[in-house]
Amino acid sequence: MVTEHSLSVQRSCKSIGISRAAYYSGGRSNADRDAEVITAINGVLEKHATWGFWKCRKFLRQKKYPWNHKRIYRVYCQMKLNQKRRAKKRLPKRIRQPLMVPQRPNHVWSADFVSDALYAGSRFRAVIDDFNREAVAIEIDTSLTAKRLIRVFERLQVTRGLPDVLRVDNGPEFLSSELVSWAESAGMMIQYIQPGEPNQNAYIERFNRTYREEVLNLYLFECLTEVRETTYWWIIDYNEQRPHDSLGDLAPAKYMEQNAENSTLQLST
Repeated sequence: MVTEHSLSVQRSCKSIGISRAAYYSGGRSNADRDAEVITAINGVLEKHATWGFWKCRKFLRQKKYPWNHKRIYRVYCQMKLNQKRRAKKRLPKRIRQPLMVPQRPNHVWSADFVSDALYAGSRFRAVIDDFNREAVAIEIDTSLTAKRLIRVFERLQVTRGLPDVLRVDNGPEFLSSELVSWAESAGMMIQYIQPGEPNQNAYIERFNRTYREEVLNLYLFECLTEVRETTYWWIIDYNEQRPHDSLGDLAPAKYMEQNAENSTLQLST
C-alpha cells in the first residue's frame, strides 16, 4: 500500500528555489499589487506637486486608506519620488569679536550679500571701507562665484590696494578654498562673523539698507544693465555728495580728506 506524504509550503518552496512570499502572492508583480497605492500617490501629487512623503502619507490617512507608512514609503521610493535632503553644512566655530572701528583707510573692509526680486536668482555683493563708509564696489549679476570675487578684488588691488582685514558672513563664496588661498597670498585676512549674527557686520548691513531704499526699491528695472548703470552713478553721489550722520554730516570723500593724511583717493570727474 502506497501512502502519500504532502510537503510543507516552506520545504516545497525551498526545493524549487522560490520564496514563500512569491508562493502566496500568486505570481503577481509589485506593480500589480501596489497599483492602488500608486494611483493614490499620483492623485495627490497631481494637485500638490511640491508635497513630500510625510505630507502625502498624512493626506492619504485622512482619506481612510488602509496602508501603513512603510508600504506607502516603499512604493514612494520605487516611484523615485524621494529626494535627497540637503544636509546643513557644518561651519567652523566662529569667535565673537567686537566691531572694530578702523583708524585709517583700507584697514577693514566689510562685504555682504544683497538679493533682489528683479530677476530670480539676482545677486549683489557690496564692499565698503569701514573707515569712512565708502562704497568700494557693488558687483551685480545672477551668479557671483569665488572666481568672480577674486577678479573684483584683483581690480581693487590695482586701483586702491587691499585691506588688512575683510569682514564677511559665512556665504559659500567666502568659504571657498580658492578665495581663502588667494586672500592669504595677497596678505588680506578674512574675518568671519558668527552665523545668525549680522550685527557683527553692522557697517555693511546699514549700507545694504541704504542701497536697497535708495536704488533697488526706488526704481522699476527692466534688466541688470539698468541696475548697474543706476548703481554706478548712485555710488559716485553716495561717496562724494551724500552727508552721513556717522561722519559728522560729511560725505565719505570729504571725511577722507579731513581725516586720512596718507589717502591717495581722488574725486570722480
